[in-house]
Order: sequence, then C-alpha cells, then structure tokens
Amino acid sequence: MASEKSKILIIGGTGYIGKFIVAASARSGHPTFALVRSTTAPADQPAKAKLLSDFQAAGVTPVQGDLYDHESLVKAIKQVDVVISTVGFMQLNDQTKIIDAIKDAGGHIKRFLPSEFGVDVDRNNAVEPAKSTFVIKAQIRRAAEASGIPYTFVSSNFFAGYFLPALGQAEATDLPTDKVVILGDGNPKAIFLNEDDIGTYTIKAVDDPRTLNRVLYLRPPANILSHNELVSLWEKKTGKTFERVYVPEEQVLKQIQEAPLPVNVMLALCHSAFVKGDHVFNIDPSFGVEASELYPDVKYTTVDEYLNRFL
Repeated sequence: MASEKSKILIIGGTGYIGKFIVAASARSGHPTFALVRSTTAPADQPAKAKLLSDFQAAGVTPVQGDLYDHESLVKAIKQVDVVISTVGFMQLNDQTKIIDAIKDAGGHIKRFLPSEFGVDVDRNNAVEPAKSTFVIKAQIRRAAEASGIPYTFVSSNFFAGYFLPALGQAEATDLPTDKVVILGDGNPKAIFLNEDDIGTYTIKAVDDPRTLNRVLYLRPPANILSHNELVSLWEKKTGKTFERVYVPEEQVLKQIQEAPLPVNVMLALCHSAFVKGDHVFNIDPSFGVEASELYPDVKYTTVDEYLNRFL
C-alpha cells in the first residue's frame, strides 16, 4: 500500500511563486492548506479573491492565521506534516517565527522548506542590492539547520515569467525589436524554470528521503542556456537577426549602483547569473541533489517551448 501523502501547509501561498506551489500540491493529491490572514479577500483586491476561490475549487483548505500571531501559526502547523514558506522579500527575516512555531507545535513536522526559489544563497557572487537578500536567506538556512527540523532548500534559479518575456534583458520589459543588451560576453550559462515546474518539483521533494536535509537544484538540461544561446534561439524562431550590445562588467556594476529599484535588483541578479555564472557549478552529493535526475518522469516546459508563447 502506498504511504499516505503528507499534509502540506503553504505560508505565503497567494504570492508570486506561492500560488504555483499551492496549485502543484493540490494537483498531486496532497491534502493542501494555505495560511491566509482572512478567508475572504478585501473587496478592493479582486485578484486575491479570485485566487482564494481558485484554491478552494482545487480542494485547498484555507487556514486562518498570521505569521505574526504565534498562536494561530502553531495551531495551523499542528494540522499538517510539511511546512512550505513562500513568503516575499519583506518577510524573509521573519521566517524564524515559522521555525519557532514548528518547534512549539510538538516536533512532528517531517519537512520545512523556507522561501528561496532562486540562486543558491550559499554559493554565489551577487552584489548589492541582491546580496543582502541572499544573506538573509542564508541566515534562515542556518536557523533551520540549527533547529534540528528536517529541511529541504529549493534552488530553482530564474523564474521564466520574470526573465524570458524580455529575453533575459535586465532593463527591458519587452522582447527586442532590433537590438539585445547582453551583460558581459554572454557565454556563462543561466537556468530558466517555468513556475509550474518549480511547483511540481518542489512538491515531489517533500516526501522524498533523497531530498532530506539537502539542497534541491532545479536544472532541467534543456533549460541551461547562455544569454548568447537564448538570443540565437529566439532569432531562429523569428527569422530575425538582432544587434547584440555587450556591456562590460565594470559598466554593469556602475549601472547597478546608479539604477533605481527594482531595476538595480534585476541587474544584480543578471550580473550574478550572466556575468559570474552563479547558476552552474558541480553539485556535491554531500549537500545537493538535482531535480530532473531524481524525477525523470516530470515533463518540464523547455525554454524553447516557453518562447513559442511569444510568437
């Protein structure tokens, strides 16, 4: 008999990546709970109201609670086996409250996944303003490790929805019409993940002993491309040739310092991936495992397929 699927609580489920993880959890048959401050969205937030009704239609149980209300958090955690945090940037630091609540809930939690879903926070060369966010995420890793709670850290690299609509250009919001701006020489490889696939891989990991106390790296082979390769792929699809404007690293660093939010963050993330090559390194089995190797049955969306949406 197959063992029962873990009950999963997602904290931050109405956020950008959270909603994909909630959907994947429900889709895969896990009893799924979403922590919400109120089970009804305010009248001035129609998108949130729709999201909550989509959750309920998918069989997700909304659980009333708040990151800043310890009692409600403990109560919610007592109902589940696995806790996934997908809280946003402003709440990353406060995930210690989740760790405290897991401890106070009675030590039964089988897995905790803190909010990461980007580059490996322990292995990168990011500059500010991205660097301090990774420092906070790394502190949460250390707190999770020190707590003795079983954990999995998910490193999913680039969200396709953020980086592919502008073909990896940090300062553009649209696809190129005549020229493409490339940071550095365009040769280091970056990794792009469709958000649905991030959800699928994350949920597959929660009951898997192979991902216990490990970093799960999402690196589907077809989605590891340099910026030059990404541009060439788009050129092939459109039958056009774009002028490639290469920006030397020194200039990139200057732009990061001078750009306003959120452009400076985007530039810093692109510098880390496209100039420093922070997405690709050897995974040591003592700390990490790779998702597409663990779950070859997952039919992930390739970058090639993703780009067809824009034709």
